[in-house]
Amino acid sequence: MCSDKNVLKVRIYGADYVIRGQADADYIKAIADYVDHRMREVDQSLRVDSSLKVAILAAVNIAHELFEERERLEDRLQHLNSLIDQQLKEK
Repeated sequence: MCSDKNVLKVRIYGADYVIRGQADADYIKAIADYVDHRMREVDQSLRVDSSLKVAILAAVNIAHELFEERERLEDRLQHLNSLIDQQLKEK
């Protein structure tokens, strides 16, 4: 039995894929569009000769964005924790 509530056909970098997931269909479409956009950016900027290489380089770029965002959020959490600690010490 499949618990996925959405099955959506998307087009990424010229190929069709069926995505199954519990997320909203609009969200799944937005993710697919983002991946397609990033792959096209890599292709245009580097003129890579293989769709596999384009996919890998796009994945590396997306992973880089994720790591940067995680680091930014961790920095904000540490800052908020220090503000909370400071407020608690003042009471």
